[in-house]
Amino acid sequence: MPKLNPEDYRLSFFKERGFVRKKCKVGGEYFWSLNQNFDTCQDAPDTEYWFDKIPSIKGLSVREAREKFIEFFKKNGHTPLNPRPVVARWREDLYLTIASIVDFQPHVTSGLVKPPANPLVISQPSIRLEDIDNVGLTIGRHLTTFEMGAHHAFNYPETRIYWKEETVKYAFDFFTKELKIPEDMIVFKESWWEGGGNAGPCFEVAVGGLELATLVFMMYKIDNKGYTSLPLKIVDTGYGIERIAWFTQKTPTAFDAIFGEVIDKYRKILNLNKPPSEVLWGAFKAAGRLDPEDITSVEEFYGSVSKNTGLSIEMVKGILQREAHLYVLLDHIKTISLMLGDGIVPSNTGEGYLARLVIRRALKHLKLLNKDISLVELTEPQIALWGRDFPQIYEAKDYIVEVIKEEERKFKEALERGLRLSYKMFKSGSINNEELIKLYDSHGIPPEIIAEEASKKGIKLNVPNNFYSLIASRHKGPSKVRGTYEKVQLPKEVIEWMKKFPETRLYFHEKPYEIDFKARLLGTMGKYVILDSTLFYPTGGGQAHDIGRIKICNEYYNVIDVQKANGVVVHVVDKEISKPCDEVSGEINWKRRYRLMRHHSATHLLMGSIRRVLGKHIWQAGAEKTPEKGRLDVTHYKMPSIEEIRQIERLANNVIDERKPINQFYMDRTEAENRYGFSLYQGGVPTTPTIRVVEIKDWDTEACFGTHLRNTGEIGGIKITNVEKIQDGVIRFEFVAGTRLSEELEKIENKIQEINNILGTKKGEEVQRINSIMQLCKEKENALQAYRKLWENQVEAIVSRAERIDNGIRLAVLKTPDSDTRYIRELLKRITEKNKDMIIGFVIESENRNLAEFSAGSLASEKINLGELLKKMSRKLKGSGGGKKSYGSMSIDKEFGIDAIKNVLKECLA
Repeated sequence: MPKLNPEDYRLSFFKERGFVRKKCKVGGEYFWSLNQNFDTCQDAPDTEYWFDKIPSIKGLSVREAREKFIEFFKKNGHTPLNPRPVVARWREDLYLTIASIVDFQPHVTSGLVKPPANPLVISQPSIRLEDIDNVGLTIGRHLTTFEMGAHHAFNYPETRIYWKEETVKYAFDFFTKELKIPEDMIVFKESWWEGGGNAGPCFEVAVGGLELATLVFMMYKIDNKGYTSLPLKIVDTGYGIERIAWFTQKTPTAFDAIFGEVIDKYRKILNLNKPPSEVLWGAFKAAGRLDPEDITSVEEFYGSVSKNTGLSIEMVKGILQREAHLYVLLDHIKTISLMLGDGIVPSNTGEGYLARLVIRRALKHLKLLNKDISLVELTEPQIALWGRDFPQIYEAKDYIVEVIKEEERKFKEALERGLRLSYKMFKSGSINNEELIKLYDSHGIPPEIIAEEASKKGIKLNVPNNFYSLIASRHKGPSKVRGTYEKVQLPKEVIEWMKKFPETRLYFHEKPYEIDFKARLLGTMGKYVILDSTLFYPTGGGQAHDIGRIKICNEYYNVIDVQKANGVVVHVVDKEISKPCDEVSGEINWKRRYRLMRHHSATHLLMGSIRRVLGKHIWQAGAEKTPEKGRLDVTHYKMPSIEEIRQIERLANNVIDERKPINQFYMDRTEAENRYGFSLYQGGVPTTPTIRVVEIKDWDTEACFGTHLRNTGEIGGIKITNVEKIQDGVIRFEFVAGTRLSEELEKIENKIQEINNILGTKKGEEVQRINSIMQLCKEKENALQAYRKLWENQVEAIVSRAERIDNGIRLAVLKTPDSDTRYIRELLKRITEKNKDMIIGFVIESENRNLAEFSAGSLASEKINLGELLKKMSRKLKGSGGGKKSYGSMSIDKEFGIDAIKNVLKECLA
């Protein structure tokens, strides 16, 4: 951060109203105030909360605070906008909407696209997880979900809307005239803001210890050279809607103001008593000075509440820590509902990872409360509370409930697996922070639960106070930009060479059904050719490139690859251009192109079907269109059932029969977003002010660069050939379309014929024959089990007479007539669980080698390491062997039978 320039903060408004610039005696920041008595900036943690004593309008709910904010700025010439989703679908570098300015980055803030209105006002639900560990203890100063009330003005060099003077006056008028806060209670603290590659001076507006708004003046770009002045000057404000509700309601915690009666419902569900009023107000008074990441500050916080209430520190800690668990659940479940309501699917990557983090942290707090209830019970009251404000939550109610149940099941399984792994780590000594993060990332085990298990074994683990914040900060955005529009695979020197040419005219968009064309040669570089126009589609958007040939100076060159960078298409041919000519003709491979068009249009069609069957949360996670098949990866929380897959396929083929038109046109991106929503960007986010839209009327609409058919009837038909879960939260659909269906059916027919040949049946008799074979197998299995039971009785008799050696271990080695090693191992386990002092082995004879499987009971394995014993024995028996302490096996020479194995066993134990 640069040194603040006082001139950036000297406003005529302050001078005219009589504001005085002061320096905070605690933090050292400069601030502007009308109050001669203020010697601090009136912002936490420099000031205790005392806003409950400051008069204002009474009792605004969150909804009323939002409405009052928007109406004020609407009256003052701002156009209200609907909020965007909390998952930033229009951004390739960010998963979640963390502020209102994110709605306009990067396209509006870079000047590429005009804002949807100017000036504008919005109340944007935002999610920030960087301070997730602080939620609860600070009684509402920290939240993972909050509404950022914002008014924005975009000042272009040729058009000024308003800047600092007007922005500060708007804030002053809103707080004094609308909220009725006394003028001399309002403080404007000088500060600096940076984010998203931009920066600028700002004022933080605080009253009675509580910051209510931040007024940012975005005027610099941050790059390698430092701070560069921006031609576009942006007013970027953020008013805390929940904080306004808290301020006007004067409740001891923000959670009381935000959630109202839902807190009482939670207390009833969780069987938690409401703490004494003096404890909550004691916490209110002390929380303003609390730094939750400083252990000393936290202890002072508890001490202050203890002193003010007369209760012991231990009692205060117990009450407030229990309250913190309650507040975390309130906050996190609202966040979860918004995330799932906007279509996030929990997974181990991307935004799904962040959703799972919040869900599992909520489950952890439930566990720490020792409450054996489902999060679903706590979710339903919040859906009822927020469904009116955020209709997507109510519409996705069934999905939210089902996903939470699924995540609870996965969390339970992860705990069982992870705790077993952590026990192994305990044996190796201490566990550091990186190992805790790895256990969480790989297995989802909360570090507090690991610490609890470690303490039972006398191991002390220090879990960082900001553990989840560290995790969230590592996953706030993709390490690489996710866009699929231009992933160019060309040498650097070729890309640099391409920059000197104008954009290529794209005949494949203008005339997608043409096969040949004429163009003008602009340049060549070895095997790389650039034309002024082309019919050849370049690789992009998951669609493979065209192939074909071009003719230059009466010589033909095969086009083997096509790429595009910065609007210029380059053709890669099979040999260097021998002689350049101005006029060029080209011809694409039509069979390949038409199959690509079919598979691409079929991908869009299938996406519409999948969303209708599985839900609106479905989002494209990847796609590929080749002449042979199509592939569509989508986010979903479980494998679709056979009936769901059939329903998806039926729906798609019905739309093919309807011959719906496939419209392809260009639109202003803001207009397209307003009309179709952000599902436009299923295949990636284009970086242009005008976007190409592909619309299957009333079925699916996406921004798309690919080549498409005129109507769905041309697809000919769709057959889903494979569905599989490729990673947690992602399902892959593979399919064929058009004439590829007959080729795929031929493969199936050949496979059926192969089965008939094996079974010795005619076509149509396969099922009957398989059923009879299965019946025969069942009869043989019953007979086998009967024989095994007889043999096990004999084994039991031999075990009862087993020889006992000097160290008290009993030995038995038997030949087995059964070669099923899985059955043998299971039987050995059963025997040694009943006979804990025993080492027993079964020998399976074969033509070349003998296999010996051994097991040791728990008492025997305390005295003998069976794995080491078998290694020693195998060397004497011309073989190899080993295993674990209580189980192992050997492969030995055929010449050694039961007696030899027994003798070597005794010899090695002697």
